[in-house]
Amino acid sequence: MSEMYDRLMTDMKSAMKDHDMVTVNAIRGVIAKAKDLTVNAGKEMTDDALVSVIAKGAKQREESIAQFTAAGRAELAAAEQSELALLKKYLPAQLGEEEVAAVVKAVIAETGAASKKDMGRVMKETMARLKGQADGKLVSKLVGAALH
Repeated sequence: MSEMYDRLMTDMKSAMKDHDMVTVNAIRGVIAKAKDLTVNAGKEMTDDALVSVIAKGAKQREESIAQFTAAGRAELAAAEQSELALLKKYLPAQLGEEEVAAVVKAVIAETGAASKKDMGRVMKETMARLKGQADGKLVSKLVGAALH
């Protein structure tokens, strides 16, 4: 198994001993989704797969927080916020806009992209290089601006 998987399991065991059910349930959810995508599909579980699952879970929590806040459900938003904080511990550090822009420029130069028609190819390569270090919306905005 992967190094991150071992860390998740250790943290889950510790949370079980501390009776921290929020942490236990969040980690169990991540592990279950990662197993569905990897082990159950006949692939090996890697740190990249786990980061992908955690990033997707974090994004879902952010969207839920916005919806719960708009609906006036502060208690549900607070629960999602605590799970989001937990998931962010496992994600790689997020790059700033300037750093992401530099990667986008490098990918555009390497691929020879010249117009919006090349956006999909540039997005795919950029997201592969960043691996959870930047939000897809930010990357899309920067690629779109660079390929005017």
